Amino acid sequence: MMARVWAVVPAAGRGTRFGGDLPKQYLVVDGAPLIAHALTALFAHDAVEGAVVPVSENDPDWPGWTEFAGKAVQSCIGGATRAASVLAGLQALPGSVRADDFVLVHDAARPNLSLTDLSHLMERGRNDPVGAILAAPVRDTLKRAGDDGGIDATEPRERLWRAFTPQLFRRMQLTRALESALADGVEVTDEAMAMERLGLRPLLVEGSESNFKITTPADLARFAFELAQRSR
Repeated sequence: MMARVWAVVPAAGRGTRFGGDLPKQYLVVDGAPLIAHALTALFAHDAVEGAVVPVSENDPDWPGWTEFAGKAVQSCIGGATRAASVLAGLQALPGSVRADDFVLVHDAARPNLSLTDLSHLMERGRNDPVGAILAAPVRDTLKRAGDDGGIDATEPRERLWRAFTPQLFRRMQLTRALESALADGVEVTDEAMAMERLGLRPLLVEGSESNFKITTPADLARFAFELAQRSR
C-alpha cells in the first residue's frame, strides 16, 4: 500500500494578471471556487491524506474549511511570494509528516488535474532520490523577441519542458531549498527551481496539457467547458 502524503496548496496570491477584485483561486465555476476543484482533484487519490492551504492574513474569501471531501484541511498565513507561502505551508504540516516524507505542492489555480497524472507522479516521484514534477515537452516553435518587437532568433525547443504542478519533494529537503533561495534573495518561480539551486535534479514526469493554470478569463472559460463536457 502506498504511504500517505500531505499537500500544500498556496492560496495567498492576488492573481493580478487575471484582473478583477476577487483572487482567482476563489472564482466560482460550476458552483464551486477553483480551489475547491483543485482540492477535489488532489483528494481523489487515496494516498493523499490532507492539505495545508496558506492564505492571506484576514482573507475574507477563504471558506475556513477544516475538512473537505472527507479529508483534513488546515490553513496558515502565507507570505508575500509563492515561495514564502509554500515554506509557511511546509512548516504548518502536522507533526505526523516526517522530515523525509514526500509532500505535494499544487497550484490552487490548476483545477483540472487528472487522477492518472497524479498517480504517475506519485509512483515515479517517490522512487526518485530527489522527487519529481508534472511537466510537458515544449511543442511550439520558440522565438526570441528584440526590443522593437521584431524576431531576433528562433530558439531550439529540444529538451525544453513546461513545468506544471503538483510537484513532489521531501519535506525537509524542500524546506531547506526554499529557505536558501529566500536567504539569497532569489525569487524562485516553482519548487523545482529551488531544488535545482542546491544542485539537485528532479525527475520530469510527462502530464496532460489539460492540467492548465487559470491565468486569463479564457482559461476560466476553458475549464468551465471541460467540466460541462465531463458531465454530459
